[in-house]
Amino acid sequence: MTAAENVCYTLINVPMDSEPPSEISLKNDLGNCNVSAFLTSFPPLEKGDVKLKTEALKKVIIMILNGEKLPGLLMTIIRFVLPLQDHTIKKLLLVFWEIVPKTTPDGRLLQEMILVCDAYRKDLQHPNEFIRGSTLRFLCKLKEAELLEPLMPAIRACLEHRHSYVRRNAVLAIYTIYRNFEHLIPDAPELIHDFLVNEKDASCKRNAFMMLIHADQDRALDYLSTCIDQVQTFGDILQLVIVELIYKVCHANPSERARFIRCIYNLLQSSSPAVKYEAAGTLVTLSSAPTAIKAAAQCYIDLIIKESDNNVKLIVLDRLIELKEHPSHERVLQDLVMDILRVLSTPDLEVRKKTLQLALDLVSSRNVEELVIVLKKEVIKTNNVTEHEDTDKYRQLLVRTLHSCSVRFPDMAANVIPVLMEFLSDNNEAAAADVLEFVREAIQRFDNLRPLIVEKMLEVFHSIKSVKIYRGALWILGEYCSTKEDIQSVMTEVRRSLGEIPIVESEIKKEAGELKPEEEVSVGPAQKLVTEMGTYATQSALSSSRPAKKEEDRPPLRGFLLDGDFFVAASLATTLTKIALRYMSLVQEKKKQNSFNAEAMLLMATILHLGKSSLPKKPITDDDVDRISLCLKVLSECSPLMNDIFNKECRQSLSHMLSAKLEEEKLSQKKESEKRNVTIQPDDPISFMQLTAKNEMSSKEDQFQLSLLAAMGNTQRKEAADPLASKLNKVVTQLTGFSDPVYAEAYVHVNQYDIVLDVLVVNQTSDTLQNCTLELATLGDLKLVEKPSPLTLAPHDFANIKANVKVASTENGIIFGNVVYDVSGAASDRNCVVLSDIHIDIMDYIQPASCTDAEFRQMWAEFEWENKVTVNTNIIDLNEYLQHILKSTNMKCLTPEKALSGYCGFMAANLYARSIFGEDALANVSIEKPIHLGPEAPVTGHIRIRAKSQGMALSLGDKINLSQKKTSL
Repeated sequence: MTAAENVCYTLINVPMDSEPPSEISLKNDLGNCNVSAFLTSFPPLEKGDVKLKTEALKKVIIMILNGEKLPGLLMTIIRFVLPLQDHTIKKLLLVFWEIVPKTTPDGRLLQEMILVCDAYRKDLQHPNEFIRGSTLRFLCKLKEAELLEPLMPAIRACLEHRHSYVRRNAVLAIYTIYRNFEHLIPDAPELIHDFLVNEKDASCKRNAFMMLIHADQDRALDYLSTCIDQVQTFGDILQLVIVELIYKVCHANPSERARFIRCIYNLLQSSSPAVKYEAAGTLVTLSSAPTAIKAAAQCYIDLIIKESDNNVKLIVLDRLIELKEHPSHERVLQDLVMDILRVLSTPDLEVRKKTLQLALDLVSSRNVEELVIVLKKEVIKTNNVTEHEDTDKYRQLLVRTLHSCSVRFPDMAANVIPVLMEFLSDNNEAAAADVLEFVREAIQRFDNLRPLIVEKMLEVFHSIKSVKIYRGALWILGEYCSTKEDIQSVMTEVRRSLGEIPIVESEIKKEAGELKPEEEVSVGPAQKLVTEMGTYATQSALSSSRPAKKEEDRPPLRGFLLDGDFFVAASLATTLTKIALRYMSLVQEKKKQNSFNAEAMLLMATILHLGKSSLPKKPITDDDVDRISLCLKVLSECSPLMNDIFNKECRQSLSHMLSAKLEEEKLSQKKESEKRNVTIQPDDPISFMQLTAKNEMSSKEDQFQLSLLAAMGNTQRKEAADPLASKLNKVVTQLTGFSDPVYAEAYVHVNQYDIVLDVLVVNQTSDTLQNCTLELATLGDLKLVEKPSPLTLAPHDFANIKANVKVASTENGIIFGNVVYDVSGAASDRNCVVLSDIHIDIMDYIQPASCTDAEFRQMWAEFEWENKVTVNTNIIDLNEYLQHILKSTNMKCLTPEKALSGYCGFMAANLYARSIFGEDALANVSIEKPIHLGPEAPVTGHIRIRAKSQGMALSLGDKINLSQKKTSL
């Protein structure tokens, strides 16, 4: 919300490559005149041209800012500089009068200021509007009522000036004077109210209305009441102030809500996005009626769709998500799910991700059908769009959303599965893997959909391009084909995918058969060559060529095997064993049983033969040979025990895994819902708004933010923005020793992308330290935003210096520097005190995050930087060590708790975290308990860290190394 503008004091920027001016350097500039002559006459100010006077005035300003007292210059400037009409001189004089001491040591106004006052009375009547306006802005900074009193008639007259720049600054000047010295202009509210009624300029009206809000709220309400129907026609800057007034009035006096809520409704239709955003936020705090919540949410959705800036879209989406957290508002937002899905037209992946998550949280049985239709259309669109870097990721998001919808609403699965199964043949393996995972879960949970899924799987089986997807499809077909016809269809598809068998003989025949008929003999073109003797010789050559064999013509499974991927052969052997055992239980005729069994065994044998031959690019591994041999043995013996293991136990294992996954999801949802529930402790104070004192109402807390959070059901206050509020939680970093002439210590405040150093500097000497400067430098991806300004420290005085450092990436950084100063009256060079280094902790930027196993494996393969840390700890329990590492590194354990439960002497777990800059960090913990060393032996093992950047991997490794050992309290 807009607030009353505080006075903006002028900041002087001294060039970083120049030393702050001193008396000696100024003496040289003045032509080696002595200091007493400088203090009395200052020749450039008296006799120089305008350029010389400008430079001299700048040096005087900088000297005064550095603590010099130059009382003798005041009259010189009044006599020789103040009458000048040059605009640059006039701007510099405004700065000079702002900083120069205007009172005697006993607090009385200097006599010379009467002349200054007269000069500014003339400037307030100057024909140039810039001089008038800038003079009025300067008057906002004056704190001496005696100087302002003679100027009041001229300030009042400026309200009627023809130029809006003068009028709006006159309003600000009157407001500041009224706030500080009400007796100088007691009728200011009435004066400004009359001015507001007749004013036409938007910026002037905005300033006047803002003054009335803070000075006389009743008059502001009276004015608003007269023009409440015309608010939509006002400029956006005035509309923003009106929203602020309505919020404040209704916050202080809830009975006024009915009077102004219609106005807020109208402002939701404003042409300004800022006004719409503020009006929607205010409406949520004023009313929890479904119509109000719906109107505000609709306004937020329109803003997201119409605004082009992705940052704006994300901010407004966060507001919608916060709105959803309130239980009573969630029902209203459920009716707007289809409107929310319009945001998917935005190409940005992060916006789409948040939108899909929000829609999924709001979906109910009433609108799930419409949601699924929209998502199906979006999935089909991604198939037709030209490949974009985010298209595949967006398709994955859509598949996962449809997956979640089908699990929560089983009736929708039949509509979703046929569309999604087309993507099993997609070139993008990640999207196809998500579809396969969904199909596996659906076929296990929904018995009625099994025939449909098997039928669609057989349709797309031949067109699958990825070997990983092929393996998954084989497993599903082998596990869930339960009828004789389906089993025969699977065998037909497998034979079709393998091509002609035996594979080795057919491939050799193919090679031999292609050589003779297709071999072509061609005569190359004659070439003229030069011999060693310089004569010409002609050479021709016969060449035989054979057209390259087209890899695409091979059936898919045959292609995988010839490429040396025999893991799919082991999967095929398991599938053939399952369907053969099932076929024998379905068909009683012995001849058919043997025939089918023999066919399955033949396929396995021919694959084994191929693996042992030299035709594949890579030979078959021993593990795959053992697996295929085991399946051959099972089919040859056909024991009941093996039949149970292959046809029952496998499915039970999948069922257990899915049940555990479902329990984990329910547990996480329960934790989320517990977080959302507003819990009030028995001893929490109750605040009654009607009983709150006015001075408490105008406290420094952002009342709008607090009430908005309360309206949205989120009572957790965010951490105070003021670094002083959280100082008690911070550790003081001592930068110098207690015996140094300058003692320094710092609080380090980390605020996302910024680091604020609050440095306390204490002068421990009996001398005045001039030009005391904190000089800082950084190591790592840190950048100093601005150089701290020099200070003058009196004997045993102290001061606080703030420095801002910008952070660019997640890695450990170091800030180092020194304090330099001059001793007043000393002839020696500048003194220097070196500061201790400040180490910036990587943990301030790392947050726990979660990802799927497939994403983890993909990132693990892609990330090029690895850091291997050897476990060196005094912790003797495996689980305790893992929890200690999680706490120390802010990472999240992706391995389920059930997988880590129990005790077997070793443990492996995957950890994941993401920085606020979007960098991913992966870790794999492999630890064991050396039993042979006794029960008190510490944990041993390794932690492997992988990251995209070297800094992230090294910094995280350093952090683990430093915090491995548990310190005893």
